[in-house]
Amino acid sequence: MIPKPFGKIIAVLLAFSFSHTTAIAADTYALVIHGGAGTILKANMTTEKEGAYRTKMAEALKTGQAILASGGSALDAVEATIQVMENSPLFNAGKGAVFTHEGGNEMDASIMDGRDLNAGAVASVMRIKSPIALAREVMENSKHVLLSGGGAEEFAATRGIALIDPEYFATEKRRLQLQNALAKEKGEAPINEIKKTSRYSDPIDPENKFGTVGAVALDKAGNIAAGTSTGGMTNKRWKRIGDTPIIGAGTYADNNSCGVSATGHGEFFIRAAVAYSICARMEFQGISLEEAADAVVMQKLVKMGGEGGIVSLDKNGNIAMTFNTEGMYRGYVKDGTEPVTFIYKDEK
Repeated sequence: MIPKPFGKIIAVLLAFSFSHTTAIAADTYALVIHGGAGTILKANMTTEKEGAYRTKMAEALKTGQAILASGGSALDAVEATIQVMENSPLFNAGKGAVFTHEGGNEMDASIMDGRDLNAGAVASVMRIKSPIALAREVMENSKHVLLSGGGAEEFAATRGIALIDPEYFATEKRRLQLQNALAKEKGEAPINEIKKTSRYSDPIDPENKFGTVGAVALDKAGNIAAGTSTGGMTNKRWKRIGDTPIIGAGTYADNNSCGVSATGHGEFFIRAAVAYSICARMEFQGISLEEAADAVVMQKLVKMGGEGGIVSLDKNGNIAMTFNTEGMYRGYVKDGTEPVTFIYKDEK
């Protein structure tokens, strides 16, 4: 028989334990996105380009918001939101993917369901219009978590996903960036000087860009989902794979803590298990989302020499958009509000 004083203590501890996993109140949702981080300076951005980025991010947010507002799932919202950015040449994912050393486009993506920690990912795919959609197929319709290259594309065919001509992904801006990267590698002057005001310019310094798109959503049922999609690094070689398709590095979601989507120098994000580390710090240390994100992105990563950022939200709808670079394309929307977008470091 447990003495009364100890019985009261146990009751309090049990109450705390259950409250830790209590979901957000019904009929509340939130969505946060990113479109890459790096040296984004206003001096390198024309009014037209800034407007284009903000418009596309707002479109992505509204797409996901429509799903969440109508009672749709966080997974559906994440997938649809990311597809808007995958279909835009503004971002390094899907249509705007950067070129590899060999002159192709190799894309990675992952998605995770915070309800049961189920996840799916693809790496080095070259003929898939929406890598995030294929990642979800892997999660829901295979026994695996990560498929790569030709195997992932073979699996896509079994799911009725058409393979497209790789030329769909090629853009002149990305070709010029590859040519300049190859010239620099050889110690030569840039073959193509891209003026900051030209239609081919990139507001993010190509040498300090970590282009990726991602989204994290909380639906009305209290479920969290996260997803990330990327074209990787310009001039990457040897089928290099970064953090984006690595569950726990570039993407993570757990209803008990938070959801995270990352963008940055992938090698560092893999080594630091960035996405999982943020959620784990919340769950095991009992700290806030903002505190956890700062500890990983602003402290641990900085000490390692890693650059980039994350977007995240917790089970209560709190949002953190944390980065250690000069800027990050980012934005969010909550229940009953209009989408808000940000680009530069000093925007609040």
